[in-house]
Amino acid sequence: MSQQLPNLMSGLSLNGGSSLAPPPRNPARPAPGSGADASPSRLPPLMKKYMNPGLVRPPNAGLASHHAEAQRQALLSLAGVNVSKEPKGSSSTPKGAKSPERKPHTAHGIHGPAHASAARAGASSITQPSSHAAVSAAAGAGQRGIGKYDGGLEVDEASKEVVTGESAKILDMDSGSANGTAPLALPNFQIGRPLGKGKFGRVYLARTKAPPHFIVALKCLHKQEIVAGKVEKQVRREIEIQQNLRHPNILRLYGYFHDSKRIFLVLEFAAEGELYKQLSKLGKFDEKRSSRYIAQMADALSYLHKKHVIHRDIKPENLLIGLKGELKIGDFGWSVHAPSDRRHTLCGTLDYLPPEMVEGKEHTSKVDLWALGVLCYEFIVGGPPFEDLAGHSATYRRIRNVDLHVPDSVSPEAKDLITRLLRYNPDDRLPLAEVLQHPWIKKYEKKRSSASSRAS
Repeated sequence: MSQQLPNLMSGLSLNGGSSLAPPPRNPARPAPGSGADASPSRLPPLMKKYMNPGLVRPPNAGLASHHAEAQRQALLSLAGVNVSKEPKGSSSTPKGAKSPERKPHTAHGIHGPAHASAARAGASSITQPSSHAAVSAAAGAGQRGIGKYDGGLEVDEASKEVVTGESAKILDMDSGSANGTAPLALPNFQIGRPLGKGKFGRVYLARTKAPPHFIVALKCLHKQEIVAGKVEKQVRREIEIQQNLRHPNILRLYGYFHDSKRIFLVLEFAAEGELYKQLSKLGKFDEKRSSRYIAQMADALSYLHKKHVIHRDIKPENLLIGLKGELKIGDFGWSVHAPSDRRHTLCGTLDYLPPEMVEGKEHTSKVDLWALGVLCYEFIVGGPPFEDLAGHSATYRRIRNVDLHVPDSVSPEAKDLITRLLRYNPDDRLPLAEVLQHPWIKKYEKKRSSASSRAS
């Protein structure tokens, strides 16, 4: 254990100054677990994706699907969802001007909004700290400790039953067994204050007992709740996919272990918190910020597609912001590893569904290109492009017809990118490599200093 965690989390620093230089776009990825040992003073960021303990998010209730209706009903019953209208929050709009009211998305995938605010995803009965509090706690944990443990893990365990049979086999997950290293276990961690609580369990701030005492988020999932939701295979698939991903714009799952009642996930921390919370506060992002986020998303999606992973649920709720302001994908509940690149499952969030899904057709990784276009529009305008207050049927119709109206306030370059991604025919959508070279992306691309250029 004393050697496993430093190797697992090497090269990561909460205070910047990582020993690893930022990788170029689409570099050759290092093998899992590689890298130099971190010094005791260097703490990894702690991932907030599983800080949403409502792991099962409301199903696609708004999707008039002829597929898997029974499963959706079971999930809806489990989630106990009552999505309420989001109250108006603070905004950066000028004094006296009304910021656009943001309405919750009408449907969600299985596992989550990654960090959906209580307003947009009222389905999650979560008690979460503010981004500022989370950052302060993580950054100062080395000096001020990790807070007081409330005994919640023991309280929850006493009320849960042991899972047996085929479900137990599916949920018996240990990253140590998978990669041949010494297995992780709960006694390896000093548990601190709670970070969140929900239907599937709790998340705690924790620190490894072995030097160099890494700060992590320890997420507990109760097997009984997972089995009740009939999502054992989805949970296992999500964990297995995320465990094998290494990209600066994808949140890291360091490891996982289990006992007879629980699965524990050791996770990275996105220090600046939830992207959706920031978007809700501001109403929309300026084009400079939006362009840089879309470039990071395109790079991350390109990496996923090269590994034959289709995300299928890109949206603001599933994105987090790292310590240096970088965007990170934090939810893989609807993702699938598909070497054939052809799938039929209707999944995702209604406002982000492409025409081929709405029409029940076969889909490929190009569904992520459509979602990238919707995301770009929502960043700049403040709401999804095909949302219709008349109801789900009207939204369906607008998506099928690609009934797109880009406001005049959007620059011609941004409008060009959006319209080239939101094409009815998947093959007509702008490839990710061309997205990264688009004039709107290049316009706001961070320029490297002359000193760093000479050094390289």
